Amino acid sequence: MGFSHSFKKAVAAYNSVSLIVRIVIGIIAGTIFAFAAPGATWIGAFGEIFVGALKAVAPFLVFVLVTSALCQGNSTLDKRFSTVIFFYLATTIIASVTSVLASMIFPQTLALNVSAANGSAPSGIAEVLHSLLRDMIANPLTLLINGKYIGILFWAIVFGFALKHTASESTKNMLGNVSDATSQVVRWIINCAPFGIMGLVFDSVSSYGVEIFTTYGKLVLLLVGCMLFIALVVNPLIAGMALRRNPYPLVWRCLRESGVTAFFTRSSAANIPVNMALCEKLELDKEMYSVSIPLGATINMNGAAVTIAVMTLAAVHTLNLPVDLPTALVLSVLSSIAACGASGVAGGSLLLIPMSCSLFGISNDVAMQVVGVGFIIGVIQDSVETALNSSADALFTATAEYCQWRKNGRALPSSVFGS
Repeated sequence: MGFSHSFKKAVAAYNSVSLIVRIVIGIIAGTIFAFAAPGATWIGAFGEIFVGALKAVAPFLVFVLVTSALCQGNSTLDKRFSTVIFFYLATTIIASVTSVLASMIFPQTLALNVSAANGSAPSGIAEVLHSLLRDMIANPLTLLINGKYIGILFWAIVFGFALKHTASESTKNMLGNVSDATSQVVRWIINCAPFGIMGLVFDSVSSYGVEIFTTYGKLVLLLVGCMLFIALVVNPLIAGMALRRNPYPLVWRCLRESGVTAFFTRSSAANIPVNMALCEKLELDKEMYSVSIPLGATINMNGAAVTIAVMTLAAVHTLNLPVDLPTALVLSVLSSIAACGASGVAGGSLLLIPMSCSLFGISNDVAMQVVGVGFIIGVIQDSVETALNSSADALFTATAEYCQWRKNGRALPSSVFGS
């Protein structure tokens, strides 16, 4: 009885502290352990377990939520959904154009002597699109195991509409119960985020230290600068124009509760449950965000577009190849479209670089060296990229929903925008 009582008191005290405060404590603890005990690799295991749990539950969560929402309610494919898609695609193209212009103003060069990264890159946009189509019609169980979210969404929508017309009320209620139970599991996992992030920070700091800033500091600054400009200027501007009010309370909320965890997990797929939980706090329609969030993890690739354009133009400048602005802009648009094929895992956008390099006649051997540079700086580049991508998923899902509220004369939530 004594141990049980003490344990419950400890859990209550832990939960009484804000999750963000606990995450900050985890970041500080991970940094301290990395410098004080770099050989304590068991600390990094917390990060592996946390990310692994998120990745494990995310595919099933998406399938269950979408299927349950569609079989019990109205179709989510309404005006709000088309608005979200517009936000996703428009901001990705804007991010591409922004990074191209920045790369032309501040040209970067690379030391192309690193080992080629492992993995095979797509040979063109047609291959990327073909891969997406193939995923849509693959075995649903295989898609769930491999975390292919376009295919998971496709089959969830098919089963959702089929069950809507054939399932009994008891079956629909059961699906609702499974959906609620899965969401509860996600809450438990997210509640352990401080320990997971402590492990992730320990791994990053003990493995890379600050050396990353010396060799490729300017390149990292250009990448991060472009991504911060999108996150803090472009995205808020678009959200503000749509909402017709100050968007920054919502922007900061999304960056704080979605971007922070995405920064450390470096996986849009792993951050899907985090975004789902955030959308619930923002009082959004589950039918809406259960589709738009996993879809955003696949096609909302602002950060990936920045990475592809900046790294490709860095290779172009290194090789002293001629490039005019129209050609560079074509590169950015094509890379934006292809970015939807990037996997929602760490480094997913880097393997698209050889495809964009081929537009300038750069050989695959050289292009894969550029990918290798990308993996070297990935501890920073990929972290910021994922934070931008994932927080924007939540931001634009909420923006589309709140636009509909405003049109219907419904007040926006005071918990987000104040009274």
